[in-house]
This record gives sequence, structure tokens and C-alpha cells, in this order.
Amino acid sequence: MISRKSKLERAASVALRTCMGLKKDESLLVVYDARQDKIAKSIFNAGCEIGSKADLLKIKELKVNGEEPCSDTASKMLEYDVIMLVTSKSLSHTKARREACSKGARIASMPGITDDMFVRTMAADYFKIKNVSDKIKDVLSKAKTIRILTSKGTDLTMEISGRRVMSDSGIYHSKGDFGNLPAGETCLAPVEGSTKGVLAVDASFLEKVDKPIFIKIREGYAVSIDGGETAQKLSKILANVHDKNAYAVAELGIGTNDAARISGRVLEDEKVLGTAHIAFGNNKSYGGYIDVPIHLDGVFHRPDIIADGKKIIKNGKLLI
Repeated sequence: MISRKSKLERAASVALRTCMGLKKDESLLVVYDARQDKIAKSIFNAGCEIGSKADLLKIKELKVNGEEPCSDTASKMLEYDVIMLVTSKSLSHTKARREACSKGARIASMPGITDDMFVRTMAADYFKIKNVSDKIKDVLSKAKTIRILTSKGTDLTMEISGRRVMSDSGIYHSKGDFGNLPAGETCLAPVEGSTKGVLAVDASFLEKVDKPIFIKIREGYAVSIDGGETAQKLSKILANVHDKNAYAVAELGIGTNDAARISGRVLEDEKVLGTAHIAFGNNKSYGGYIDVPIHLDGVFHRPDIIADGKKIIKNGKLLI
């Protein structure tokens, strides 16, 4: 029987060799907090096996997704070729991450990842995921407007003309590449102020939702949030930011990973094939201009997605 340690080591090797393309003459930094100790050290050990210069950097657990790390951590991130962010809260949408990428670092962010998730999703075929993600990217890159519908009540329209569309495929081999592991989504920032309608989140938002969350959106901002206990938690977190832009529609994402499943952890949930998600808060990482220290994703099942009047996804299934 294969031990859990062996499974983690295998997953770590896939993450560094297949996804990051780490070479022995490159440097590796693993940024982690106490809760992510086991996975972080498995990645560090895999880096040492490859022969790269590998370092571990333990940081204090951050309070919310999108919070900036301390200045020492940000400076350290400027010194490495490959960086793995194995943290409880997300560093994806931070200035520190963006500046490290600008200097050429290849970065994978893995906020809230668990042992089971790491082992299961690193067994996915990331070249297949890349193919699906790129197909969606090609269509959205030419589109001007998007409409999203679900049987649970989502009915949203948004403008995306001129926006950079990203294929987060899990293959990060070029300087400045960035994405999540596990990966598997095509995403973009809608034009600020353009999104309107109703979002019905029936999969996860912070956690698996206890009841569907209904969010009314006008001129790009959430104006009401209704539902059960999860909706109340979401409302409190957004209010505590004390910034209107925490309520701004930041992202449309479409899941493309057939090995991912709804776990209550957004890192995996937003990648599930057959789902889509809308995020609120910071969109700087997507080429937008809203810079606020929070980014939260609401994931919903089986959308219809229509680009410039053409249905490209029906009930969660790709038509292109």
C-alpha cells in the first residue's frame, strides 16, 4: 500500500516538474503558514530532489484572502525563479505577487489546499485542461457581451470588450506565469460598472452554501445579499472591509478541471468542470483597476453562458 507521505511526494513532484517546469539550475521558494506545513515541506523536498536551490519561508497566517504579506516576505519573493504560495489565505491578488511575476517569477498559488485535494487534483491531465481552457479563452477574447443563466435563478449580463482573458491551465513554464494549483479555469474581469442582474450561488461561497445565496447586482456592484447562514457570513466579511469596492464584480470564471469537485474550498470549487463563478473585490490581477484587500468567489452549478448571442456552454457542458 502506498503511504500518505508517498502520495504527497508524488503530487509535489507533478506540481514542480509538470506544472511549473522547475529545472535544477533554478531557485524555488515555498511560502507557507503553520496549517500548510506538510504540503509545503513535500514541495520543498521535491524541489531538492530536482536539484534546485530550494528555500522555505514560514509566514504568519493572514486574516483574509488578498491581504498583503509583510514587506520582508514581499522582498524575498523578488529573488526566486519559481514560487509556491502554500497558504491558508490567498496571496494571489496581492501587489507582492504581481511584482514578483513582473520580475519574472513563475508562481502557483494554493490557498487552503488540503492533503486530499493536493493528491487528487495533481493526478489530473493538465494538458487536457489546458486544451479546454484555451478553447473558451479563444471565444471570450473575441466577445463583447456575456449573459449567464441558471435554473436556480442566475440571470446576469456584463460587458467584456477589450478585457484580457486568462487560461489558468496549470502549465506555468514561461517567465511571469501565474495561476492556481489545482488549476482549471478560464477567467476575466468584466468591465467595471457593466454587470447587472441576479446571481444565484448554489455551490459554495466561503464554504459549501447552506442555502442558495441570491445577490442583486446593479452597475457592477452587489446591492443586496440574501440567503441563509453563509449569506450572513459573506455580508459581514464584505462590510468589515469598509470599502464600497469590496462589493464590486471582479471576475467571471469558468471551471475546466474534471478531477476537481465541490469541497467547500474555493481553490478547488472554482475549478470544477460544469461550474462557473463570480468574484467580488480586487480585480487588479485580471487587468482591472479595483484595488481592495479582498477577493471572494461564489461558485454555481450548470450555467448557460452566451457570448454575443451565441450559446457556448449549456447546462455546464461546453458546446464549442
